[in-house]
Amino acid sequence: MRVGVHLGYQNLHGRPDVETFMQETRFGIEAEAMGFDFVGPVEHHFTDYAACPDPFGVLSYIAAKTERIELITAAVILPWNNPLRVAEQFLQLDVLSGGRVIAGMGRGAARREFRSFGVELADSREMFDEACPIILEALETGIIEADGKWYRIPRTELRPRPFKSFRERTVMVTMSPSSVEVAARLGLKTLRFSQGDWRKAIPEIQQYRKAFAELHGREAPPFIISDFMLCFPDKRRVTEYCDTYFAKMFETVANHYEFLSDHFKSLPSYSTYAYMGQLAEAAGGPEKAYRDYIGGNMIGTPEELIEHHLERKELVGDYEMLCNFSFGGMPYELVYEQAKLFADKVLPVLKG
Repeated sequence: MRVGVHLGYQNLHGRPDVETFMQETRFGIEAEAMGFDFVGPVEHHFTDYAACPDPFGVLSYIAAKTERIELITAAVILPWNNPLRVAEQFLQLDVLSGGRVIAGMGRGAARREFRSFGVELADSREMFDEACPIILEALETGIIEADGKWYRIPRTELRPRPFKSFRERTVMVTMSPSSVEVAARLGLKTLRFSQGDWRKAIPEIQQYRKAFAELHGREAPPFIISDFMLCFPDKRRVTEYCDTYFAKMFETVANHYEFLSDHFKSLPSYSTYAYMGQLAEAAGGPEKAYRDYIGGNMIGTPEELIEHHLERKELVGDYEMLCNFSFGGMPYELVYEQAKLFADKVLPVLKG
């Protein structure tokens, strides 16, 4: 089982951006020494929720200071970026890192970010579905061209040219039935965020695996789960930090994506986000949504996390894990403490 570190770039510390941004980036460098397989920054803009506007720049910096850890964009948001530039950036980073890139792509979900880029959230499905195949073809051939509704690019040779195939190194964020259909059709590995009861995701997971096998004549690769992580040696500290940092993070997530707004109801391609809103409005309200969110992520002592993993694996099958240790304004001494404990006590079991 492969396990990575997800860099979220939240700044809920009340400290200057330059300080928290570099702390998060240095933590990504340390992930190699801790034994993690890959590291991936988000792409988010403008707010304390997460501010990493250029994952390629971050990964270039990490690549220069590491030797083996793989580098995933987790994820570059295609509706906010020109596909020609995305393809160029993937190729350049692959050259700089010696072929360590995993091309992770998504389509975003927060209206506030779309608004500033002058893009409509409702158009994200079409834009992603058009841009992604353009990029995939360019990464294999070194040639990009397009004549579609959203993107028109004359036939152009990209430099630096690709020097190895990106097949088996491409990932798509999938949080809806329409997304898993696209991922299966294009032969992409999928990435899902822990946002509640995993039993709700089983139909989409099964749909993806069935469609992938039918279309490509082989089993689908293990999908990646991105978890918010709390790993401390005793239950008292886990509970204390959950009440302090996880609660603050959840509130920030809910506000950023506007879970309580009804705009997702008219967007079937954002069904998971609509479900979160329905959960918050149902019996139990936001508290029930919060408890479900806790239950879906990795929160506990090392022994509890191993048990949680085994239960989840029994439910969803083979998967890989992308761990977000830094959130909610947690001091970096605690971020490092829990990451090292996880690396020492949990990682060997997962990788074994």
